[in-house]
Amino acid sequence: MPDGSLSLPARLYLLAWDTTRNELTDTIHVDHLVRAGALTELARRGLLLDDDGIATPADLDSDTGDAVLDGLLELVRESRPHHWHSWVPLHARVTLDAVREQLAADGYLRAEKRRALGVFPTVEYALERVAVVDALRAEARRILEGPVPPADVSDRDAAVVTLAAAAELRTLLSRDERGRYKDRLAELAERSGAAGPVTRKAGEELRAALTRAAAPAGA
Repeated sequence: MPDGSLSLPARLYLLAWDTTRNELTDTIHVDHLVRAGALTELARRGLLLDDDGIATPADLDSDTGDAVLDGLLELVRESRPHHWHSWVPLHARVTLDAVREQLAADGYLRAEKRRALGVFPTVEYALERVAVVDALRAEARRILEGPVPPADVSDRDAAVVTLAAAAELRTLLSRDERGRYKDRLAELAERSGAAGPVTRKAGEELRAALTRAAAPAGA
């Protein structure tokens, strides 16, 4: 995908922006999607292992040099053991805030300080690099629709598309399209686990957690 410097959680966050309105889509738990992306990235890099379904740090010292990923890795180290799917909602806002701050520092977002109710300080974000997000979305659609064979898609790009689809990210695809591309998404899900059994196991649990979060109440 374009702009290879972006981490997986950063890409997913940017894909959630509606560039026509310059606002985040309000149909999904963006914090859950970003957290799932960060967990996937750590699994891909071998820093989170799978211990019978438990997301387990590989060691106590390694880091990535990325503040978002290292912050989550430290959180996992300091917390009691949890399954992959449990980590999707758990303190997910921490990872979301870290991604926003990182993207603002890199110029993808513009941070605007405001006061909620005229009293409480808060920060709102606006998208600065619309063209980058449009390019990311166009490439994600190309991967979703084909005709590129899944074997020729990188496992990282496949993870982006399948996590976004599991979360029913409407800025990428509609619910009807998710059914239309069911077979293609299954192939991409298999490709996203190409890095090894840990990423395969993590991907299955994380996609399932996002699907549950995206389901209508009472479904």
